[in-house]
Amino acid sequence: MKQLQLAVFVLLAFFGTSCDKVDDLLTFYINQEETIRVESNFPIGIVTPLSPIPVTTNSEETFKNNKTRAELVKDVSLNKLTLTIADPAGENFDFLRSIEIYLSSDKGGETRIAYLDEVPKGLKSIELKSTNAKLDQYIKGETYTIRTKAVIGKPITRDISIKAAMRFKVTADPI
Repeated sequence: MKQLQLAVFVLLAFFGTSCDKVDDLLTFYINQEETIRVESNFPIGIVTPLSPIPVTTNSEETFKNNKTRAELVKDVSLNKLTLTIADPAGENFDFLRSIEIYLSSDKGGETRIAYLDEVPKGLKSIELKSTNAKLDQYIKGETYTIRTKAVIGKPITRDISIKAAMRFKVTADPI
């Protein structure tokens, strides 16, 4: 009986490991970089949306380069989102109290993809927390829009440009 239990355990471990390896073979990443602009007249202390940023995905080409098609993509999620001050050179995120990033599309709906409730002081680059939301509809589509909500903690005397580097994890079914 113990041999049978051991055999079942080995088979389950093999199939569990094999499935993970197959998923790894069918997983790739899409990197997207956009610039968010915070204007000097931004209100302090209230949640305020920044100007939306339209994004063209070029997903068909990306899927083709990774030997898959949109209809075979089964899961897309945000793997990483890093914000870095691009301009002015000496600025850091001390002006920012909290931030949320959303994706939306013409097909309806908006999804919160990342956030940081308390922005640490003194940093020029911050990594937001992913919500692990399912983002297939946005990445498979031709376009989507990035929208940002922010709470500013202190006055901004000049416009600030922030580079948003996003990495999406894509897993597809085999062809």
